[in-house]
Amino acid sequence: MKRLLIVLGTVIVGIGIVAGSAAFGHWKAAEPAVIKAVVDGTSPTPDGDRTHAKLELAIYPQSSGAVPGPQLNDTGANVAANGQGWPFYWPSTSIELPANSVVEVTIHQYDSGGTIYNPWFAKPQGIVEGTFTVNGSPEVGVSPTNVAHTFTIHQLPEGNQPYLFVSVPVPAQSANAPTDANGYPTKPIDVTFTFRTGAPGTYVWNCEFPCGTYYVSFGGPMSQRGYMSGTVKVV
Repeated sequence: MKRLLIVLGTVIVGIGIVAGSAAFGHWKAAEPAVIKAVVDGTSPTPDGDRTHAKLELAIYPQSSGAVPGPQLNDTGANVAANGQGWPFYWPSTSIELPANSVVEVTIHQYDSGGTIYNPWFAKPQGIVEGTFTVNGSPEVGVSPTNVAHTFTIHQLPEGNQPYLFVSVPVPAQSANAPTDANGYPTKPIDVTFTFRTGAPGTYVWNCEFPCGTYYVSFGGPMSQRGYMSGTVKVV
């Protein structure tokens, strides 16, 4: 009986240490430098003309000499993951957008993919007219079996601010796509979509495709700022 209690106590302490480490790591998560959408004019909307801004991002399958990967101002709690082959959004996952504006986002996609667990995320949500373009061609979704990543903005759980939910699927590169010396496809898949912001607020965003590590591929880069999750500030 004494041995059983010792074993149980050891397991409980071990679980506590793991959970505490995970919580500490998330709390100490480093933020990369902010990338700001560039205002380039105005855009007509049903509510009148609004500021129009553009944001460009890229998705890479791993870091390289040409694209060094996230440069986090880290305190030591985060994983130094560039050498682990984690995919990442570039040049940053800390995003700033103008309030009450029309925002046009273009993502240059270089990664492979597969089947997304929830096919709902294979269709766009919260974007203007419900359509986006893939290499210039209008689309209303992608095949759930050919998703590389998603770009999904949502509320903080306790958020008391204007509602904002945007999700767009990004299709995968072909397994036969020609690659350059860095291992990247020579041509990206370009995905462009537009959505509207409201009043100022702070949101989080992440990828909903299982492109990570550990349990059901939702660990590692999936929860790491600088890689497949980040923040969106509307100012």
